[in-house]
Amino acid sequence: MKILLTGATGYIGKRLLPILVAQGHEIICCVRDKNRFYCPKEFENNVSVIEVDFLNRESLNEIPIDIDAAYYLVHSMSGAASNYDELESLSAKNFVERVNQTSAKQVIYLSGIVNDQSLSKHLSSRKAVETILNTGNYATTTLRAGIIVGSGSASFEIIRDLINKLPIMITPKWLNTKCQPIAINDVLEFLTKSLLNSVTYHQSFDIGGPDILTYKEMLLAFAKAKKLRRWIFTVPVMTPKLSSYWLYFVTSTSYKLATALVSSMKVEVVCRDSKINELLGVQPMSYEKALSRALVKVEEDQVASSWKDSLISGRFNNNISGYLKIPKKDCFIDRRKMEIINRDFTIERIWSIGGETGWYYGDWLWNIRGFIDKLFGGVGLRRGRTNKHSIRSGDVLDFWRVLYADKEKGKLVLFAEMKLPGEAWLEFKIIGNTLYQSATFRPRGIWGKLYWYSVLPFHGFIFKGMLRRLIR
Repeated sequence: MKILLTGATGYIGKRLLPILVAQGHEIICCVRDKNRFYCPKEFENNVSVIEVDFLNRESLNEIPIDIDAAYYLVHSMSGAASNYDELESLSAKNFVERVNQTSAKQVIYLSGIVNDQSLSKHLSSRKAVETILNTGNYATTTLRAGIIVGSGSASFEIIRDLINKLPIMITPKWLNTKCQPIAINDVLEFLTKSLLNSVTYHQSFDIGGPDILTYKEMLLAFAKAKKLRRWIFTVPVMTPKLSSYWLYFVTSTSYKLATALVSSMKVEVVCRDSKINELLGVQPMSYEKALSRALVKVEEDQVASSWKDSLISGRFNNNISGYLKIPKKDCFIDRRKMEIINRDFTIERIWSIGGETGWYYGDWLWNIRGFIDKLFGGVGLRRGRTNKHSIRSGDVLDFWRVLYADKEKGKLVLFAEMKLPGEAWLEFKIIGNTLYQSATFRPRGIWGKLYWYSVLPFHGFIFKGMLRRLIR
């Protein structure tokens, strides 16, 4: 079958793609930026990639008309714009208009559980998208999930941050809200078993695991799985704004995402029924088992995808392609070079930079810079990195975004997503027996120039030390 996969660079899309390929389908991957899409060589015969911006109707003409079905995995927990709900609705309308012109028999939409009478803006937006998708000339299947538990999922990473960093928590009362978490493996099974399955046509289903828990119980269960003692006390006085700041400063989430999460966490997300389990023959695993599997993946450095690599986790609103060419005009550049002793050793050091490994020299200064960035509403250092030794275009490295990564050539280009009065790039490249390292800053006005000269004394200390340790 010929399947259209939207959101192919997202958390769910990255995990769904290899399953669909293994089932023998031909996959058309819809992405906004081809530079962020990684396709393993063994998939190349079954996968093609098209660039589509669902807010641009003309770009949807790239979608072939001979598709059999489509997955609509276009979500945004919080957009850069305050009217992200309107933009999501517009994207859905443009999608329906184009798919109506194709031979698609089914569209599968992964939404959120929307059974509460009072919904957050985020959940209301998902419900509105579902209504729009139902107007198409095809059969719509909507799968509604609550908290998705898996290595790299937003929920898992936030819970992990809270438990690892806070032995005692004074928390808002919404931690007593009930939800029905589901393992990522079960979500993928529901998505694949629904494909072109007529019993799911023109219907919406709630999908969840067997456990109904409060967020507090989920946190304590994680602590138990990690064999950590934690104490959680809830208070009724913490406002949504304070709650958002609490999540923002303690976890790796952005402030906008924290605000959307707090708003949604006040709403119960419990399944209406579990009839789809019998229809598709799926028996979802318990929360405890889902946690155990996720922790194993993290320990073994086998995280297939992470929410942190999505563009909304940082300051990017556009494609990364426009930043690939590092400017020289009107820029400040710190250039350094050093002869390498062992090429393979140096490349492995470069490809392991950031996250738990750190930046090899002056890590305390990097940590201070990350803390200051958080104070000013930036991403800080808490995003870390998805995998310890592999890097792909579009990944995050602390407060950097990977623009280009070619291990064979020994070239890595990073773009700063920290709060800056300008734009910054960090590049490593090996030519012959020499490692070239350059930090480029394009200032924005007088404040940008003042910023560069204020940090210049630290550059000689940090960048010189980092270059030396990448080689020796």
